[in-house]
This record gives sequence, structure tokens and C-alpha cells, in this order.
Amino acid sequence: MQRLILSCCTVASLVAAREAAAACPAGVTWPAADWPEALASGPTVEAADEFLFTLTGRDEDRKGARTDGVVIVHRGRIIYERYARGYAQHNRHLSWSVSKSFLNAMVGVGVGRGALTVDDSICDHYDADAELCDITVGDLLDWASGLYWNEGYEDDPYYLSSVIAMLYGVGSGDMAAFVTAQGFVDTPGTIYRYSSGDSVLLSAVLASALGPGLADDYPWEFIFDPIGMTSAMFERDQVGTYVGSSYVYATPRDLARFGYLFLRDGCWDGERLVPEGWVADSTQPNPSFQKGNSYEQFLRDGDAVPGRHWWLNLPVPDLAHERRWPAAPPDTFAGLGHWGQTIFVVPSADLVLVRTADDRESGVFDQNRYLELALTLAAEDSP
Repeated sequence: MQRLILSCCTVASLVAAREAAAACPAGVTWPAADWPEALASGPTVEAADEFLFTLTGRDEDRKGARTDGVVIVHRGRIIYERYARGYAQHNRHLSWSVSKSFLNAMVGVGVGRGALTVDDSICDHYDADAELCDITVGDLLDWASGLYWNEGYEDDPYYLSSVIAMLYGVGSGDMAAFVTAQGFVDTPGTIYRYSSGDSVLLSAVLASALGPGLADDYPWEFIFDPIGMTSAMFERDQVGTYVGSSYVYATPRDLARFGYLFLRDGCWDGERLVPEGWVADSTQPNPSFQKGNSYEQFLRDGDAVPGRHWWLNLPVPDLAHERRWPAAPPDTFAGLGHWGQTIFVVPSADLVLVRTADDRESGVFDQNRYLELALTLAAEDSP
């Protein structure tokens, strides 16, 4: 069996740094009802404005950056904030697959409260056929259920796409049941395969583990209310399962609150919300990705390395695979969503970046340049 070999020194240093941050951080700025501001000015801000918001021609021509909103938080204060194309500070935005990172946090809170463990079979909590009982909660966090899935979007015929069928077609009534009906193509836990289906099934497993007293309200009790995400919305399917793959909505400022929660190791204003070690485990290469030939099959040039419902800026020396965002430090991790929705967290720079967008044309927006500009703004921010 092959193993993924990341830079040992890089991983060791990241682990050491994250273990040192196990206690809730003290002496940091926490946003109350609103964020503190220390808005930057000068040439770097002008360069960011031009890069992020300058269209080529008319908006309907779909050329240039189609950014809807950006919020950059450094040391707990907003240092940059802009909106365009009809969006403003109060507008919620669909986060698409950034929702998966929210689901990771909610599962973490459930684990911390003792409702489930990552080693539990899904059958411990969810009414599934016996043949599915080898799938664990951890397998779903790894996108490694072994169930067939085609995560195809606009570039594939719609009738071949599992995710389109789940969200909009025959599977939309009971999405988790649709996922479990797909059938195995791999042994659970052995092959990483990115799957919105795994995420929706994980959402159903979590709700079942929490029981009727929490199944309806856990997103607010666990995450949204404690960190002040007053704009948050989370859509459900017809049987009541939160669509943890895709359907969290919030303002960019509230999305930044979530990034800040993970920047601060899952703590908020001195209170630990997700268990100690959860952020560190979630932002290391996911265990199933490191097995067999997962990275040879599913890691393309330019991809980020998968964590557990987060994405990492680590290299893969075995494949001569460089960091996804070379301008950013290797400890950078991100929640990534369709059409350019992003939450970047850069612990070594004390930085959170949120961008909402409409990047339907691939290859137009340069995330690496975006990170480079944000890191320059942070470096210029006076202590």
C-alpha cells in the first residue's frame, strides 16, 4: 500500500504549532455584535480594489473578476471590506460547498458533547441497510464512504451527475436516502473521492445522533448563535435533513466569524465550542486520502490537498505536487465553494479572508494573487 508523504518537517512544525494552541487563546480581539475595524488605505488597497472588483466591459459580458464581496480580518479587526454587483454588507450569499466546512464544525461539537464519535458506524445512529454499516462517521468526514458518486457540474452532462440529481432531481426529496442507494464501488475508508453525497449523509447521521431535541436547532445552538452569525440560514430537504454539502447562506462578515472560530482553534471569546484537537485533525491531510492510490486518482495539478471537509495548502512531494497557493504559508487552509466562494484561514498571519463571487468561468480569478494582496495588507497593518 502506498502512503502519501508530505514534507515531514512542514507537517511536524504545523502539528507542534497547533498542539501548542490547544488551550483557548487569551489576549486576542473578539467581535461582539459587530466587528472592530481598522480599515487600510494606500497603494495596496488600491491594487486590491482593482484586482478584485474591476470588470472588463459590461457585467453581462462576464469578463474580469465577478466579485460580490470581500472581508479581510487581521488580528480580529476588519482591515478591508468591499462589495459590488448589487451586494452590500447586509446581503446574505450562498456559500455552496463552504457549507461542508460548517458541517465539519457541527459534527465536532456533536463529538465534543458525546453524541457520536468518528469511529461510530453510521448504523449506530442512522437507519441504513446492514451492508452500509461498515461506513463510519470518519469515513464520511474523509469523503471516503466507498459509495458511487459523480460530483459533476456544468462541465459534465447533467444526467450523469449525482450531485445535480441529489440537489435538484430525483434525490431532492430525501437526499441522504438517495446517497445510500448508490451502491459501493470501494471498501469504506480506503479511497478518497470528493462527494457532496457523503456530506449530506453525514448531516443526516449527525441529526439522528443528536435526537429530536436538537435535530432541528443544532446549527444555531452549536455554531451560529454562539459566534453571533445572526444572518445565517441553512436549507433542508423535504424530510428535514440540513443540506450540509451546499446550502448555508450568510453575509461575508458572518462568514468571517466562522473563519475566525477556526483561526482561534474552535474557541469563541474564551469558550471552547469544538473539542480540543478537532481543528488540528480537520486541517491535516485526511486519513483516507493518504491510503492506496487516492492522491494519484483524485489529486490533479493545482488542486488543494483535502483535509476533513477543509482544504489545505500542503505539497505532495511524491507527485511533485506544489502548494496550491504558493504565495501563502503552508499552514493556510480553506473552505471552498462553487463559483468562487472562499473562506481562507492563515494562522501564522492571524488572518481570515472571505470572498463571495460568481466565478462561473474557470481560470478567470487568481486565488494566489488574492492571497498575496491580503498578506501584504496584513503585513502593512500596524500592530
